[in-house]
Order: sequence, then C-alpha cells, then structure tokens
Amino acid sequence: MNFKKAAPYLGLIFLALLSFGLKKCQESRQPTKDPTVKPTTKKTSNPKPTVASEPRGLNRHPAKMNYSKHARCRMDCRQISEKEIEAILLNGTINYKKSSLQVADCQKKYAVEGITDDGQRVRVIFAPCADEVTVVTCIDLGKEWACSCQ
Repeated sequence: MNFKKAAPYLGLIFLALLSFGLKKCQESRQPTKDPTVKPTTKKTSNPKPTVASEPRGLNRHPAKMNYSKHARCRMDCRQISEKEIEAILLNGTINYKKSSLQVADCQKKYAVEGITDDGQRVRVIFAPCADEVTVVTCIDLGKEWACSCQ
C-alpha cells in the first residue's frame, strides 16, 4: 500500500486515539460519585460575625463606636445622625478603591457608602481596631457643604 493513500486513514486513527485519551484523562481528574456516600454540610447558627471570626475585616457589629472630632464636625455640618452612621456601617457598600487596607490591622480604613434617611449619598470612613470602630470622617457625595472642619 502506498503511504500517500494510507496517510489520511492513519491521521484519522491518530485523532481518534488522541480524543479518546483526552476524554479518559478528564474523567480521571473528576471525583467519582459513590452512591453510598452522602454529602455532608455544616450549618452555622452564628448570625452576628464576631471579632474572632473576622480579625482583619470590617466589624459591622462593634462593641463600641468612637467618633473623631473631625467626624463630629462633619456630621453636624451635614446633618447626619449617629443612627444614620450606624445604618451605613451595617448596610453600606465598601468602596475598596477609596479604602486603605494594605496596612496593619488597626491602621486600616474602610470607605463605606450608602444613603441616609433623608436621601444623602454619603461615604463614611471607618477605622476598626479589635472590637471598636472609629468614625474618621463622613463625606456627602452629592453636595459641597460650607464647613470649616479641621
């Protein structure tokens, strides 16, 4: 038999063997399903995250809230209450681009954004440390205020 006539057939046989081998290789990488083994799930009943479970994250349920003088001044000027600040902490969205997280744990600052009760779109800077959170400042994203807070 001439090689030129047999080459297409040999090519097809080679491709068939290659696809069969790849299929077997992929099957061996997937875990086998044993009908006698039942999957187990672990349920946790801790609705509130604790400091121990989130040592480096933003504690949205702190034992104590502190307010810097600057934050108090900006809150007074913008007519934002402590209740609204706490609601932003609980329900707001972290803006990672405006946050400072590549530092030691008690040096981190989280920029959390949300809407106050009266419709102001605000960004609040929180600095967590252990079981406390300090409000560093608050920014009204929709309006410039004429305040002279230092």
